Amino acid sequence: MSDATKAIESMKAKFNPAAAQGLDLVFGFRIDEDKHYNLIVKDGTCDIQEGENPDANVTLVMDSETLEGIVSGNTDGMQAFMQGKLRAEGDMMLAMKLSELFPV
Repeated sequence: MSDATKAIESMKAKFNPAAAQGLDLVFGFRIDEDKHYNLIVKDGTCDIQEGENPDANVTLVMDSETLEGIVSGNTDGMQAFMQGKLRAEGDMMLAMKLSELFPV
């Protein structure tokens, strides 16, 4: 299991179902340009899928080191974005919702 896979799975463990009530969203992750993951948040549930999803509402692009830092709480997501280590494709405002859905 890759470090990126472990980081995505640890996000699911931190999932806050109360913050996801009534939501139907797909958060895509492109890690190291070749690994694709999706967190599918729907009505208080969260599921992980591997592979690219063209229906993702927002796709976050970063390297595995940045992902691990954000998930562990050692790296601030907004700071990573401002430093160019994290890029959002799609609805950027939804990326802000991740901190509510997956608190550190």
